[in-house]
Amino acid sequence: MELNALELLKLTDVSKAWVDAVWEAEFCETEQLDAVIVEKITEGGTNVFKTVHTELLPFANDTTGNTQNVWILLKENDISVKTLVAVMSHFILEGKSTNSNLEERLHALQAASLYLLLLRIPGSVANQVFHQILFESSLGLIQKCWPKDSSGKKRKKDPPSNSQGKPKGRKRAKPQKKNQKKMDDDDDDEDDDEKDDDPNVDMETSFSTRELLCIRNEIESVVKTLLHLLKSGSLQHRPQCVNECVRILTELTHFEPTIEEILFSNSVTIDRMKTLPELAYHGLWILCSSRGAGDTCLRSVFRRLLFVILMMSKDDMQSKPTLLLPSHAVVAARNQAIRFVSHVVDELKDAAMPVLYILAQHICDKMVEKVDYRTKGAQAVGQLVAKMSLARRANFIRWLYSYSLKPQMAYRMFALDVVMVLLEVVEERPEHQELPLEAGQAELLTRRFLVQTLVFGRSSDVSPTVRAHALHCLSRCLDLQSQNTTRYVQELFQASAVESRNLLEMEGSEGAGTTYHGLSTFRTIQHTNANTSDESQDTIELLKQRVSDAKSSVRKAALEAITGLLKHNVIVCSKGHLTLLSERCRDSSVQVKKKAMQCLTDLLISCPDRSLVQVAWLRGVVVSVMDAETSVQEKALELLDLLILQHIKDPRHYADTAQRLAWDLLGLMCDQCADLGCYFRKAFRIWSRQKKFSTAFVNTLIKHTETEHAPVAWMLLSQVTRAAPGLDYETILNKWDNMLQMKEVRVDTTCHILSVIGDIAEHINDITRETIVEEVMGLLRSCAMPSDITHAGVEALCRLGRAEHKEVPEFQDFMNKHCGELVTICQNYLSNAVKAAEDIDTQMVVRHLYMLGKASLHCPEKVGERVFALVLSFLTTAVEIQPEGFTELPGSQPLSQFKLTHMPSVVQAHAVVTLGQLCLQHEQLAHRCLPAFARVLEEGQHMTVRSNVVVVLCDLCVRYTNMATLYVPNISACLADPVPDVREKTLIMLTNLLQEEFLKWKDSLFFRYAVVLADPVREIARLCEYCLVDRLLKKNPQMFYQHFVECIVHFNSYDKHSKYNQFPQTESERSRFSLRGQLNQGKRFKIYKFLLKNFTDEQRFNTTNRISKEILAGFVDQTLPLDEDGAALLSDTFDVLSLKELKLSAASAAEGADEPQDEQAILVKTMQKKLISHAQKKNLMENVIPIVLGLKNMLEEKRSPVLGNLMSYLQLITEDYRAELKEVFAADMQLAEELEFGLKQYQKQQGGDALEHQLQRLTFTKTTPHPATRKSRRGPRASAPSDQGFTPGRAVPSSSNPTGLPRHSEGRETSDAQLSVDTSVSAVELNRNIGRAISTPQVGMHDLTFGGAFSAIRYHKSKETPQEEEKDVFHVTLGEETPRQWNIQSPLRKNPLRKIK
Repeated sequence: MELNALELLKLTDVSKAWVDAVWEAEFCETEQLDAVIVEKITEGGTNVFKTVHTELLPFANDTTGNTQNVWILLKENDISVKTLVAVMSHFILEGKSTNSNLEERLHALQAASLYLLLLRIPGSVANQVFHQILFESSLGLIQKCWPKDSSGKKRKKDPPSNSQGKPKGRKRAKPQKKNQKKMDDDDDDEDDDEKDDDPNVDMETSFSTRELLCIRNEIESVVKTLLHLLKSGSLQHRPQCVNECVRILTELTHFEPTIEEILFSNSVTIDRMKTLPELAYHGLWILCSSRGAGDTCLRSVFRRLLFVILMMSKDDMQSKPTLLLPSHAVVAARNQAIRFVSHVVDELKDAAMPVLYILAQHICDKMVEKVDYRTKGAQAVGQLVAKMSLARRANFIRWLYSYSLKPQMAYRMFALDVVMVLLEVVEERPEHQELPLEAGQAELLTRRFLVQTLVFGRSSDVSPTVRAHALHCLSRCLDLQSQNTTRYVQELFQASAVESRNLLEMEGSEGAGTTYHGLSTFRTIQHTNANTSDESQDTIELLKQRVSDAKSSVRKAALEAITGLLKHNVIVCSKGHLTLLSERCRDSSVQVKKKAMQCLTDLLISCPDRSLVQVAWLRGVVVSVMDAETSVQEKALELLDLLILQHIKDPRHYADTAQRLAWDLLGLMCDQCADLGCYFRKAFRIWSRQKKFSTAFVNTLIKHTETEHAPVAWMLLSQVTRAAPGLDYETILNKWDNMLQMKEVRVDTTCHILSVIGDIAEHINDITRETIVEEVMGLLRSCAMPSDITHAGVEALCRLGRAEHKEVPEFQDFMNKHCGELVTICQNYLSNAVKAAEDIDTQMVVRHLYMLGKASLHCPEKVGERVFALVLSFLTTAVEIQPEGFTELPGSQPLSQFKLTHMPSVVQAHAVVTLGQLCLQHEQLAHRCLPAFARVLEEGQHMTVRSNVVVVLCDLCVRYTNMATLYVPNISACLADPVPDVREKTLIMLTNLLQEEFLKWKDSLFFRYAVVLADPVREIARLCEYCLVDRLLKKNPQMFYQHFVECIVHFNSYDKHSKYNQFPQTESERSRFSLRGQLNQGKRFKIYKFLLKNFTDEQRFNTTNRISKEILAGFVDQTLPLDEDGAALLSDTFDVLSLKELKLSAASAAEGADEPQDEQAILVKTMQKKLISHAQKKNLMENVIPIVLGLKNMLEEKRSPVLGNLMSYLQLITEDYRAELKEVFAADMQLAEELEFGLKQYQKQQGGDALEHQLQRLTFTKTTPHPATRKSRRGPRASAPSDQGFTPGRAVPSSSNPTGLPRHSEGRETSDAQLSVDTSVSAVELNRNIGRAISTPQVGMHDLTFGGAFSAIRYHKSKETPQEEEKDVFHVTLGEETPRQWNIQSPLRKNPLRKIK
């Protein structure tokens, strides 16, 4: 048999020397084949090697029956195998160039296919056809020959990435930016001119679609030849080749999109496969199913598919993978990879389980913090875990629990995503199982463990992002269709759920009370049969804390969780739980407000018949109509329109659930929630401007006035009638006539009808209008109606007059006529009532006073001096009103001239309001009545009277600012009124005046306002916080900073400072607002902390300087006497300096908190933190420490008790700035030793019983010479061992602090290790459970001292760990060296730092 096709390759013309050189160079950097020979070979066209391939194919398929003679035939034809391989290598290497043309690439691919065919033919090993480099080059052609850029133009080769111009490795090219693309287009001509001169330019040829199709078909031929080679098993013993095949095939899995779903089966032969991904997966399956390779090949395949599943791209030379955009093609390739892994596991079963377990772990380990990738990755892990056996699945869930405790936030977030997928796709442990499980594995397979431990446990995470995600997952658990999942959530809130349903049906039976503890975040798995009601209450309280979390994302997630719990009846739908949602509608965050409104809406839709939910929805959504943020207003209006307006339909229509809900809500607005009327009217005014109310809508409301919804319909008509002309006015007038004839009418309905009459006044004729005016006057003259109807009647009268008289003089004459008549009627009645003071009709007097005030506003000319005196007589007796020409404005009248009347309190309260309305129209009357109002505030015994006086005075401050502001101290004194309602009313009125800048923060106003922060009524204190931060601080960001230092002086009632607390106060006011003394220390520090929390870092930095220079320095220079009052001031000052709220936020960020994921953001944050920390340390060392040391010397001489506060503050400084203090005292070691001795003496003095109690709890080793005598206040994180040098010890916080205030820096975390001297080291062994993570400890370890070693906190104990290694060892050090005597002079009279003498 002859091999005629081989003659096309001109093998006899090839020089033997060239062939030997190629083989000796191992197909690298060889000389080119003679161009004449190349030209002869290519003369036959592009199918030369394909022809040879076709001729040799029967020998590989074993169809000739004489396959072993192929090599003999080659020898008989004088064809050298080495020459054949060398010629093929030339074309293969030529095709790898990026500027190779179509013909060269086709020849290269065909040559590579021919070479792979030769390797497949039996005897290729004996004839030495295989070469590692040539084999890898042949496979590499699959990627090299396919152009990376087929956009139709040439492009430059990517420039070197490093500064030296040397390539660091092959990296994936980044996509071009838009501006860069434009620059490339502009520079095309320049690039073409320079390409011949620049050696670094390597151009890639572009191809047409037809040419690309040719290349693709040749690639397919190469892959099919490779798959036949792999199927023959020729590469089983060549692991490096197998790895290269895995790499190439993995890249081909997403080479092109597939239309049909790939079937991973052997039913389809290789030659019938049409797509490259299908061929690639078939090749991978051949490798995975090959015998004798063990799981090595399987590990390699799964490792390559890992990044396909993760939607990442990673080359062998890259250190980090590159994220791919989650396009349709990328997601499809990911799904195919997961299906292939599942197919492999289904076929190989137990053999693939270990590698599947590793793959799932690596997906978790390589996950990034991006929502799209996390979601897809979690779904992949869930599908893979579903393929595991029960035992393997239990081990993975145990590993997942440890993974959820990692310090990386992205890991903990992804663990929650995986758990949610497991809850959806993985069934609980079936009753029949193939093998018995080990102890503890059965619990890991239950949804109870996943829900209560892995999901709810993360709600106490140190990272707010993780906390929010955990709460979001908890709410998603309730929406799962599995009943068991909901039941396990109910167990967490069991005590609350019992009130609505019986969840303990199995209580009393064997194992009935067994539950899994999920409350404590990282608790070792425990079981108990004890009552879980306490834990359920703790769970609810924890959820309430999350609603008030500092991070808005956590608050949003907590609201979502509470909504889910209420919807599924897990917790009782009580007023307290609903208040949590409605109050968040007034949150400081816009997103939280919107989320709260949406949660209330979702809850209302799911529970439309619950009145409590309806009330909560109204109080949350309706109030938001007046929110400061426009987007919140729009959201509230959208929800009101969705649930109310859209469901007001013709009464003939069937009333479905939505319509009944709308009318129920409107009914509550007329009854239980009538106080929200002002917000509801605001919504209608906005809708009116938007022209939302059509004539048909208003006529529909008119029809409803004849149904059971009449009161609600009239309320809506009073809001929309003015905005919709062309109505059915006849029906409205008929209703008015019917109302006049009725004996009993609803007050609110009458007011709404009067409002509608005023709206349509312009659209009725003159005769009807005059008739209505007389009817309204008849109602008002009788004074038989309540005050609300009087107000509505006067307003309707005013609008009727304006409709009739367009000119202002005529309109005023109309009002003088009718309102003047009402004033005369009231004057006559009140005059007779004063004469018969002991026998009056209180109700009628109140109604006449109210009508007098309302009518006088419209006819001030009809109000005379007699009316003034008459109204004032209802407040006072034997009072001398100031004469007309009197200009002096005393703060109050003498008590001998002022006596309160014995009129009922309701009469006095209305008299105050009426007198205030008279004063608004008459300045001289206001000038004369202000002292009387101020005296009423001091002497008035009735709450309503004082409350109304506050309102009147604040209104007068708006009208007569310069005159009324003199009485601001009298108004602000009501902030300490014994009645909470008066305090609340005063707070609101003052806030309005301050916000509108009618008042300034002068004298004691700020300090009296700040006292409300410590109000015993929690609601008032919270209202004060809201007013200060959200209303007033935004207008004046320096407000807190400007008053803080004076707050320390003022609240201690210290009046000896030359600058602060020098404003005038009466003894009554001083005692009423005094917060001095130990009993009020808690209130003072509550105010201090609140103010400091709202400081900026710059303000905190400057506040420390101001406190040192304006308070501490005064005592050092003896300008402030160190008496009893001065000692109290100093004590508060040092405790304030010790507060953690005074530390700079950039330097004291919580450990474990969310860090930015961007490397540049991390770098910027790190540099900012270093700069701020350096500035703070420098300021402390130069300005604060010298003053503190000088003051310490003075206090020691006088043996002042304030020395303890100073030493506590000094101790904190030594902990935080140990290295800096070491440098400061390097020039004066005596001073360092003296300071060290003083701190040790303070430790011994303050330790006492606390240390003795600590020693009883600790067990010391036999090598310990002396027990430790110190107690640490450090948190659960260990510190690095301390250096030698300046080493003052740490003090023990006193246990006798009844107020629980930061006398020793409550809750303050230190940043450095123990400051100790060289003494004996004591090892303390403590046995404890260590099943929790470092980030969120179960209990703060306040009784332990971390020394030179870290605590052995692990995720779970290993069985092989010896008992001795399970113990945590803590090193406690104590110095016994005796220092020398102190020798410190006042640092303010010398240099800031001492010099060596």
